[in-house]
Amino acid sequence: MKCDPTLYRAAKPSLAVKPRLIRHLFLPPLIIALMVGLGFIGFWTSEHFGIRSLGENGQRQLELHARAVESEISKYTYLPSLLELETSVPQLLADPTPEHRQTVNDYLEGLNRRSRSRAIYVMDTTGRVMATSNWRDVDSYLGEDLSFRAYFKDAVRGQPGRFYGIGSTNGEPGYYLAHGLEEHGKIIGVAVVKVRLEAMEERWQRARLEAFVSDENGIIILSSDPARRLKSVIPLSDEVKEKLARSLQYYWFPLNELQPLARETLAEGVEKLTFPANSELQPDEDDISYLAQTRLLSDTPWNFTLLTPLQDLRREAINQGILVAVAFALFAFLLIAWNERRKVLATRLAAREALQEANSQLERRITERTADLRASNERLKSQIRERRQAEETLRRAQDELVQAGKLAAIGQMSTSIAHELNQPLAAMRTLSGNTVRFLERGQLDVASTNLKTINDLIDRMGRITASLRSFARRGDNKGQASLGKAVDAALQVLGARLENTALQIHRQFADVQLLIDQTRLEQILVNLIGNALDAMHAQPQPQLWLEGEEFNGKYRLRVRDNGHGIDAEARKHLFEPFFTTKPGEQGLGLGLTLSASLAAATGGHLGVEHPAGGGTTFVLSLPLVSPLSAEPI
Repeated sequence: MKCDPTLYRAAKPSLAVKPRLIRHLFLPPLIIALMVGLGFIGFWTSEHFGIRSLGENGQRQLELHARAVESEISKYTYLPSLLELETSVPQLLADPTPEHRQTVNDYLEGLNRRSRSRAIYVMDTTGRVMATSNWRDVDSYLGEDLSFRAYFKDAVRGQPGRFYGIGSTNGEPGYYLAHGLEEHGKIIGVAVVKVRLEAMEERWQRARLEAFVSDENGIIILSSDPARRLKSVIPLSDEVKEKLARSLQYYWFPLNELQPLARETLAEGVEKLTFPANSELQPDEDDISYLAQTRLLSDTPWNFTLLTPLQDLRREAINQGILVAVAFALFAFLLIAWNERRKVLATRLAAREALQEANSQLERRITERTADLRASNERLKSQIRERRQAEETLRRAQDELVQAGKLAAIGQMSTSIAHELNQPLAAMRTLSGNTVRFLERGQLDVASTNLKTINDLIDRMGRITASLRSFARRGDNKGQASLGKAVDAALQVLGARLENTALQIHRQFADVQLLIDQTRLEQILVNLIGNALDAMHAQPQPQLWLEGEEFNGKYRLRVRDNGHGIDAEARKHLFEPFFTTKPGEQGLGLGLTLSASLAAATGGHLGVEHPAGGGTTFVLSLPLVSPLSAEPI
């Protein structure tokens, strides 16, 4: 019997479908199961050895930072015993007079300043503070009864008092070191030094170190994270909480327990802690785990705990597990993809052609964008050149405006200068005529005296004309100016106006060196003082205040008068050019505008204030050459 070949060929593909169907159904789940298993093994191995490495490194960090805490705590232990060497302390405890108390207060204040502690105070055997370094403060310990404090009870029995607590006076935390003061073998008082340990927290925060210190009651007293401070690391019963509340050691804080989601002990002093995401400690999206390593601090019952975050380690372990799983999957899929190599090659070729086309388009766009940027750059350069030319023109116009204002001010001062020169000229005319007659009579001594007087009058005329020439010449913003000399020169220029008034000048400023030309500073002061004189012309008792102070590297001079002040409408246009409130032709309206421009050109500022009590205050702020060191004049 013969078989039909066509039937055989038709049956052969049907037989080949079964193995292919089996591969498609069972191979993917098998690959996925192997990926998950190998990935978990890679994750567990990486995490295990990572925690071991972090623990070894954390042990070194724990020892280093624990010794730093011990050093910070112990460096003040000698300080209370020093008070036994100061004779004024036993005298105060034996005879608590106000004189003895003030002597000890001054000594403790100086000792506290030199040692950089928070406070030093002396108590008698009843626990009352007799003298303290913060006697000047409003919340001083002077007179406080601190006999309930544990450090006092230990020290008065002759034992070293060591105590961390929150002050009952101002609620400020501190570490207290107490020492019993002895005289002839008898304790007559207790010396206490309070130090702040927050500097360690700041160093931990700057170093991004997560750590905390817990005391003998299991309360966190120092922490790099403020949310952990004054929380309990061990469960506290209601009786213990009530006892601690009565002692006021932690003031009125609730002493809540620091409760992790999970706690796993890895070794002695080493734990793995996990905190919730919505807790006060870590408001992140995921729960955070720490490797907690604890060490007892020497000479104290305190414990130092170093927290090493495990997020990075966990992410690295996850990455390692994923890497193992992906490597296996890649190997498996490479074997499967070998059968579809031609299709992959065709796909890659098509992708390469598409990428080349995208590259070509990108290069064309870059060329177009580069041309646009080049044109924009040329336009920007042209605008910069135009702006510089405009600034140069504006600077020249400003200098011309300053010179015009100075010449206008000289015109206003000409009457005063003529008056100043007429007086010495009239005196010289009289003295010269008398000198001739005295020479004819042979009275040489009187004639010599007259000639010396004439010489002094000539010197005075020279000073007047020299100040006018110095005021008129062009200056620049460079150089240094003496504020005292500038004020004297301005008052000399306005001397004629000052002689006709009963002006009282209050000088309360320092003779500092300012970064401005001397002549320009004098010009500003002449304008400001002249305006003040105009404002006080109807005042029966005119007063002028010149007050100065240093502020942020600059010196502010306040020129205040008790004149009629400036109305609200005039204040809007006070610094506008050619605006003046003076009648007739007494002013051009350029004085304040030029003064403000001169101050701004040196990096300073000219402003105005309107005191509620009347008058006007102009505030001139100019940069200092060096920090203020001169005495007020």
